[in-house]
Amino acid sequence: MLMAGAFITPLAAQEKPSDTEAPEMTEQTEKAIDRGLKYLISSQNKDGSWASQDPAKGGGYAIAGTSLGLMAFMVEGHFPGFGPYGKALDRAKDYLLKRSKDSETGSMGVKMYEIGLYTIAMSELWGMTSDPEDNKEIQKALERVVDIILRSQSPLGGWRYAPRPDSGQDTSVTAMVFVSLASAREAGVLVPTETIKRLTGYLRDQAFDEQRGGFGYQGKGYTIACTAGGVYAAQLAGNRDTEWVQAAINSLENDPKMFSRKDNGHFYYSHYYAMQAMVQAGEERYAKWYPKIRDALLTLQKPNGSWQEKELDYPHKTPMSIIILGTPNRYIPVYQR
Repeated sequence: MLMAGAFITPLAAQEKPSDTEAPEMTEQTEKAIDRGLKYLISSQNKDGSWASQDPAKGGGYAIAGTSLGLMAFMVEGHFPGFGPYGKALDRAKDYLLKRSKDSETGSMGVKMYEIGLYTIAMSELWGMTSDPEDNKEIQKALERVVDIILRSQSPLGGWRYAPRPDSGQDTSVTAMVFVSLASAREAGVLVPTETIKRLTGYLRDQAFDEQRGGFGYQGKGYTIACTAGGVYAAQLAGNRDTEWVQAAINSLENDPKMFSRKDNGHFYYSHYYAMQAMVQAGEERYAKWYPKIRDALLTLQKPNGSWQEKELDYPHKTPMSIIILGTPNRYIPVYQR
Protein backbone atom coordinates (compact mmCIF):
# COMPACT_ATOMS: atom_id res chain seq x y z
CA MET A 1 0.00 0.00 0.00
CA LEU A 2 3.04 2.25 0.15
CA MET A 3 4.28 4.96 -2.19
CA ALA A 4 1.67 4.52 -4.88
CA GLY A 5 -0.31 7.71 -4.39
CA ALA A 6 -2.59 9.26 -6.94
CA PHE A 7 -3.34 12.77 -5.72
CA ILE A 8 -4.11 15.28 -8.43
CA THR A 9 -1.21 17.73 -8.61
CA PRO A 10 -2.62 21.27 -8.26
CA LEU A 11 -1.63 23.64 -11.04
CA ALA A 12 -1.03 26.29 -8.39
CA ALA A 13 1.87 24.21 -7.11
CA GLN A 14 3.78 25.37 -10.19
CA GLU A 15 3.24 29.07 -9.47
CA LYS A 16 6.06 31.39 -8.55
CA PRO A 17 6.11 32.54 -4.92
CA SER A 18 4.24 35.75 -4.19
CA ASP A 19 6.18 38.92 -3.54
CA THR A 20 4.15 39.36 -0.36
CA GLU A 21 6.27 38.70 2.70
CA ALA A 22 4.76 35.92 4.79
CA PRO A 23 4.25 36.73 8.47
CA GLU A 24 6.83 35.32 10.86
CA MET A 25 6.44 34.08 14.40
CA THR A 26 6.49 36.89 16.95
CA GLU A 27 7.95 36.63 20.43
CA GLN A 28 4.50 37.10 21.93
CA THR A 29 3.14 34.26 19.81
CA GLU A 30 5.99 31.95 20.78
CA LYS A 31 5.30 32.65 24.44
CA ALA A 32 1.59 31.95 23.97
CA ILE A 33 2.36 28.64 22.26
CA ASP A 34 4.81 27.69 25.01
CA ARG A 35 2.18 28.42 27.66
CA GLY A 36 -0.32 26.35 25.70
CA LEU A 37 2.05 23.39 25.47
CA LYS A 38 2.76 23.55 29.19
CA TYR A 39 -0.96 23.54 29.84
CA LEU A 40 -1.30 20.40 27.73
CA ILE A 41 1.47 18.71 29.69
CA SER A 42 -0.22 19.62 32.97
CA SER A 43 -3.60 18.30 31.79
CA GLN A 44 -2.40 15.05 30.20
CA ASN A 45 -4.01 11.95 31.68
CA LYS A 46 -1.91 9.22 33.30
CA ASP A 47 -2.55 6.89 30.38
CA GLY A 48 -1.04 9.47 28.01
CA SER A 49 -4.30 10.72 26.57
CA TRP A 50 -6.01 14.08 26.41
CA ALA A 51 -9.78 13.91 26.72
CA SER A 52 -12.85 15.77 27.87
CA GLN A 53 -12.97 15.91 31.67
CA ASP A 54 -16.75 16.03 31.67
CA PRO A 55 -18.06 12.99 33.60
CA ALA A 56 -21.15 13.04 31.39
CA LYS A 57 -18.87 12.31 28.44
CA GLY A 58 -17.00 9.62 30.35
CA GLY A 59 -13.63 11.09 29.51
CA GLY A 60 -14.72 11.15 25.90
CA TYR A 61 -13.06 12.25 22.68
CA ALA A 62 -9.73 10.79 23.82
CA ILE A 63 -8.74 9.71 20.31
CA ALA A 64 -9.41 13.19 18.94
CA GLY A 65 -7.91 14.99 21.93
CA THR A 66 -4.75 12.88 21.97
CA SER A 67 -4.27 13.11 18.21
CA LEU A 68 -4.64 16.89 18.26
CA GLY A 69 -2.44 17.12 21.34
CA LEU A 70 0.38 15.33 19.55
CA MET A 71 -0.03 17.56 16.50
CA ALA A 72 0.15 20.68 18.67
CA PHE A 73 3.61 19.61 19.82
CA MET A 74 4.69 18.47 16.36
CA VAL A 75 3.82 21.83 14.84
CA GLU A 76 6.52 23.23 17.13
CA GLY A 77 9.01 20.53 16.17
CA HIS A 78 8.54 18.31 19.25
CA PHE A 79 8.25 14.55 18.65
CA PRO A 80 7.95 11.42 20.82
CA GLY A 81 11.22 10.31 22.38
CA PHE A 82 13.05 13.58 21.81
CA GLY A 83 13.62 16.71 23.85
CA PRO A 84 11.91 17.99 26.99
CA TYR A 85 8.47 16.69 25.98
CA GLY A 86 9.70 13.35 24.62
CA LYS A 87 8.40 11.14 27.44
CA ALA A 88 4.98 12.79 27.55
CA LEU A 89 4.61 12.45 23.78
CA ASP A 90 5.73 8.83 23.96
CA ARG A 91 2.86 8.17 26.36
CA ALA A 92 0.41 9.85 23.99
CA LYS A 93 1.71 7.88 21.02
CA ASP A 94 1.55 4.62 23.00
CA TYR A 95 -2.03 5.39 24.03
CA LEU A 96 -3.12 5.77 20.41
CA LEU A 97 -1.28 2.67 19.24
CA LYS A 98 -2.80 0.62 22.06
CA ARG A 99 -6.31 1.81 21.19
CA SER A 100 -5.71 0.64 17.63
CA LYS A 101 -4.29 -2.74 18.69
CA ASP A 102 -7.17 -3.33 21.09
CA SER A 103 -9.75 -2.62 18.39
CA GLU A 104 -10.84 -5.69 16.47
CA THR A 105 -12.08 -3.65 13.52
CA GLY A 106 -9.50 -0.87 13.75
CA SER A 107 -12.18 1.80 14.10
CA MET A 108 -11.59 2.03 17.89
CA GLY A 109 -15.28 2.48 18.59
CA VAL A 110 -15.27 6.16 17.66
CA LYS A 111 -16.88 8.31 14.98
CA MET A 112 -15.27 9.41 11.76
CA TYR A 113 -14.22 12.80 13.16
CA GLU A 114 -11.89 11.06 15.58
CA ILE A 115 -10.78 8.50 13.02
CA GLY A 116 -9.75 11.38 10.75
CA LEU A 117 -7.72 13.15 13.42
CA TYR A 118 -6.11 9.86 14.43
CA THR A 119 -5.10 9.28 10.81
CA ILE A 120 -3.43 12.70 10.59
CA ALA A 121 -1.53 12.08 13.81
CA MET A 122 -0.31 8.65 12.65
CA SER A 123 0.66 10.04 9.24
CA GLU A 124 2.71 12.85 10.72
CA LEU A 125 4.28 10.59 13.39
CA TRP A 126 5.40 7.95 10.94
CA GLY A 127 9.19 8.06 10.67
CA MET A 128 9.53 10.77 13.32
CA THR A 129 9.86 8.69 16.51
CA SER A 130 13.06 7.61 18.27
CA ASP A 131 12.30 3.86 18.16
CA PRO A 132 12.34 2.09 14.74
CA GLU A 133 9.92 -0.50 16.11
CA ASP A 134 7.43 2.26 16.79
CA ASN A 135 7.55 3.27 13.17
CA LYS A 136 6.59 -0.25 12.11
CA GLU A 137 3.61 -0.18 14.47
CA ILE A 138 2.60 3.26 13.25
CA GLN A 139 2.75 2.07 9.65
CA LYS A 140 0.48 -0.88 10.41
CA ALA A 141 -1.99 1.29 12.31
CA LEU A 142 -1.99 3.93 9.58
CA GLU A 143 -2.58 1.52 6.72
CA ARG A 144 -5.32 -0.19 8.71
CA VAL A 145 -7.21 3.02 9.43
CA VAL A 146 -6.84 4.30 5.86
CA ASP A 147 -8.44 1.07 4.64
CA ILE A 148 -11.39 1.79 6.95
CA ILE A 149 -11.74 5.32 5.59
CA LEU A 150 -11.58 4.22 1.97
CA ARG A 151 -14.23 1.54 2.54
CA SER A 152 -16.46 4.04 4.34
CA GLN A 153 -16.79 6.60 1.53
CA SER A 154 -20.42 6.93 0.47
CA PRO A 155 -21.46 6.36 -3.15
CA LEU A 156 -21.88 10.14 -3.49
CA GLY A 157 -18.29 10.72 -2.38
CA GLY A 158 -18.58 11.95 1.21
CA TRP A 159 -18.42 10.56 4.73
CA ARG A 160 -20.60 10.79 7.82
CA TYR A 161 -20.28 9.75 11.46
CA ALA A 162 -20.25 5.96 11.19
CA PRO A 163 -17.43 4.12 9.37
CA ARG A 164 -19.79 2.65 6.79
CA PRO A 165 -20.56 3.64 3.18
CA ASP A 166 -24.30 3.54 3.85
CA SER A 167 -24.25 6.09 6.70
CA GLY A 168 -24.59 9.10 4.39
CA GLN A 169 -22.40 12.18 4.15
CA ASP A 170 -22.02 15.70 5.44
CA THR A 171 -19.44 18.34 4.62
CA SER A 172 -18.06 18.67 8.14
CA VAL A 173 -17.11 15.01 8.55
CA THR A 174 -16.07 14.77 4.90
CA ALA A 175 -13.58 17.62 5.25
CA MET A 176 -12.00 16.10 8.35
CA VAL A 177 -11.72 12.67 6.78
CA PHE A 178 -10.34 13.85 3.46
CA VAL A 179 -7.69 16.05 5.07
CA SER A 180 -6.56 12.91 6.88
CA LEU A 181 -6.30 11.05 3.58
CA ALA A 182 -4.21 13.89 2.20
CA SER A 183 -1.90 13.56 5.20
CA ALA A 184 -1.65 9.79 4.71
CA ARG A 185 -0.87 10.35 1.03
CA GLU A 186 1.97 12.69 2.00
CA ALA A 187 3.31 9.90 4.22
CA GLY A 188 3.34 7.49 1.27
CA VAL A 189 0.05 5.61 1.56
CA LEU A 190 -2.04 4.95 -1.53
CA VAL A 191 -5.14 7.09 -1.95
CA PRO A 192 -6.86 6.00 -5.19
CA THR A 193 -7.66 8.56 -7.84
CA GLU A 194 -11.29 7.42 -7.83
CA THR A 195 -11.62 8.33 -4.13
CA ILE A 196 -10.42 11.85 -4.89
CA LYS A 197 -12.69 12.26 -7.90
CA ARG A 198 -15.73 11.18 -5.89
CA LEU A 199 -14.79 13.57 -3.09
CA THR A 200 -14.51 16.45 -5.56
CA GLY A 201 -17.86 15.52 -7.05
CA TYR A 202 -19.52 15.55 -3.65
CA LEU A 203 -18.11 18.95 -2.70
CA ARG A 204 -18.80 20.59 -6.07
CA ASP A 205 -22.15 19.05 -6.94
CA GLN A 206 -23.77 18.21 -3.59
CA ALA A 207 -22.43 20.76 -1.10
CA PHE A 208 -21.32 23.91 -2.93
CA ASP A 209 -23.93 26.64 -3.24
CA GLU A 210 -23.25 28.98 -6.17
CA GLN A 211 -25.66 31.62 -4.87
CA ARG A 212 -24.06 31.82 -1.43
CA GLY A 213 -20.53 31.02 -2.50
CA GLY A 214 -19.94 28.41 0.17
CA PHE A 215 -20.58 24.90 1.40
CA GLY A 216 -23.55 23.63 3.36
CA TYR A 217 -23.58 21.02 6.09
CA GLN A 218 -25.89 18.59 4.30
CA GLY A 219 -26.71 19.80 0.86
CA LYS A 220 -26.10 23.19 -0.66
CA GLY A 221 -25.86 26.21 1.61
CA TYR A 222 -23.36 28.19 3.62
CA THR A 223 -21.87 27.83 7.07
CA ILE A 224 -18.51 29.24 8.10
CA ALA A 225 -17.20 25.91 9.39
CA CYS A 226 -18.33 23.84 6.42
CA THR A 227 -17.08 26.43 3.94
CA ALA A 228 -13.65 26.53 5.61
CA GLY A 229 -13.43 22.74 5.74
CA GLY A 230 -14.82 22.31 2.26
CA VAL A 231 -12.33 24.76 0.78
CA TYR A 232 -9.34 23.07 2.40
CA ALA A 233 -10.45 19.59 1.35
CA ALA A 234 -11.14 20.77 -2.20
CA GLN A 235 -7.72 22.40 -2.42
CA LEU A 236 -5.98 19.25 -1.25
CA ALA A 237 -7.91 17.32 -3.89
CA GLY A 238 -6.41 19.48 -6.65
CA ASN A 239 -9.10 22.14 -7.09
CA ARG A 240 -7.21 25.25 -5.94
CA ASP A 241 -7.75 27.31 -9.06
CA THR A 242 -11.37 26.44 -9.79
CA GLU A 243 -13.99 29.19 -9.76
CA TRP A 244 -16.07 27.48 -7.08
CA VAL A 245 -13.15 27.14 -4.65
CA GLN A 246 -12.11 30.75 -5.27
CA ALA A 247 -15.69 31.88 -4.65
CA ALA A 248 -15.76 30.04 -1.32
CA ILE A 249 -12.45 31.61 -0.25
CA ASN A 250 -13.88 35.04 -1.08
CA SER A 251 -16.91 34.26 1.08
CA LEU A 252 -14.68 33.46 4.06
CA GLU A 253 -12.62 36.60 3.55
CA ASN A 254 -15.74 38.78 3.44
CA ASP A 255 -17.72 37.16 6.26
CA PRO A 256 -18.07 39.72 9.09
CA LYS A 257 -18.59 36.93 11.64
CA MET A 258 -15.38 35.09 10.80
CA PHE A 259 -13.12 36.50 13.51
CA SER A 260 -15.81 37.02 16.15
CA ARG A 261 -15.80 34.36 18.86
CA LYS A 262 -19.33 35.43 19.78
CA ASP A 263 -20.76 35.24 16.27
CA ASN A 264 -18.76 32.32 14.87
CA GLY A 265 -20.18 29.38 16.80
CA HIS A 266 -17.53 26.90 15.69
CA PHE A 267 -14.69 29.37 16.03
CA TYR A 268 -11.73 27.07 16.70
CA TYR A 269 -12.89 24.32 14.38
CA SER A 270 -13.54 26.69 11.48
CA HIS A 271 -10.24 28.52 11.87
CA TYR A 272 -8.32 25.25 12.04
CA TYR A 273 -9.41 24.75 8.42
CA ALA A 274 -9.50 28.36 7.29
CA MET A 275 -5.89 29.01 8.30
CA GLN A 276 -4.65 26.12 6.22
CA ALA A 277 -6.95 27.02 3.34
CA MET A 278 -5.29 30.44 3.22
CA VAL A 279 -1.87 28.79 3.19
CA GLN A 280 -2.99 26.80 0.16
CA ALA A 281 -4.47 29.95 -1.43
CA GLY A 282 -1.04 31.62 -1.61
CA GLU A 283 1.27 33.86 0.35
CA GLU A 284 -0.71 37.05 -0.23
CA ARG A 285 -3.91 35.69 1.28
CA TYR A 286 -2.02 33.91 4.03
CA ALA A 287 -0.11 37.08 4.92
CA LYS A 288 -3.37 38.99 5.35
CA TRP A 289 -5.18 36.22 7.23
CA TYR A 290 -2.65 34.98 9.76
CA PRO A 291 -2.20 38.22 11.76
CA LYS A 292 -5.97 38.50 12.22
CA ILE A 293 -6.45 35.04 13.69
CA ARG A 294 -3.16 35.27 15.59
CA ASP A 295 -4.28 38.44 17.35
CA ALA A 296 -7.72 36.98 18.05
CA LEU A 297 -6.25 33.85 19.60
CA LEU A 298 -3.76 35.78 21.70
CA THR A 299 -6.69 37.72 23.16
CA LEU A 300 -8.68 34.54 23.85
CA GLN A 301 -5.94 32.61 25.67
CA LYS A 302 -6.72 31.96 29.33
CA PRO A 303 -4.36 32.74 32.25
CA ASN A 304 -3.58 29.01 32.61
CA GLY A 305 -2.31 28.88 29.03
CA SER A 306 -5.31 27.09 27.59
CA TRP A 307 -8.11 28.12 25.26
CA GLN A 308 -10.65 26.03 27.17
CA GLU A 309 -13.74 28.15 27.78
CA LYS A 310 -15.09 26.15 30.67
CA GLU A 311 -13.66 23.58 33.03
CA LEU A 312 -15.36 20.60 31.39
CA ASP A 313 -14.81 21.63 27.80
CA TYR A 314 -14.12 19.66 24.65
CA PRO A 315 -10.40 18.89 24.28
CA HIS A 316 -9.88 20.37 20.82
CA LYS A 317 -9.71 24.12 21.44
CA THR A 318 -6.24 24.39 22.98
CA PRO A 319 -4.37 22.13 20.52
CA MET A 320 -6.18 23.62 17.52
CA SER A 321 -5.21 27.11 18.69
CA ILE A 322 -1.56 26.07 18.98
CA ILE A 323 -1.65 24.48 15.53
CA ILE A 324 -3.08 27.68 14.04
CA LEU A 325 -0.56 29.91 15.80
CA GLY A 326 2.28 27.62 14.77
CA THR A 327 1.44 27.80 11.06
CA PRO A 328 4.53 29.90 10.15
CA ASN A 329 6.76 27.02 11.28
CA ARG A 330 5.50 24.78 8.45
CA TYR A 331 6.69 21.65 10.25
CA ILE A 332 3.76 19.34 9.41
CA PRO A 333 3.57 18.35 5.70
CA VAL A 334 -0.24 18.48 5.35
CA TYR A 335 -0.14 22.08 6.65
CA GLN A 336 2.41 23.13 4.01
CA ARG A 337 1.66 24.46 0.56
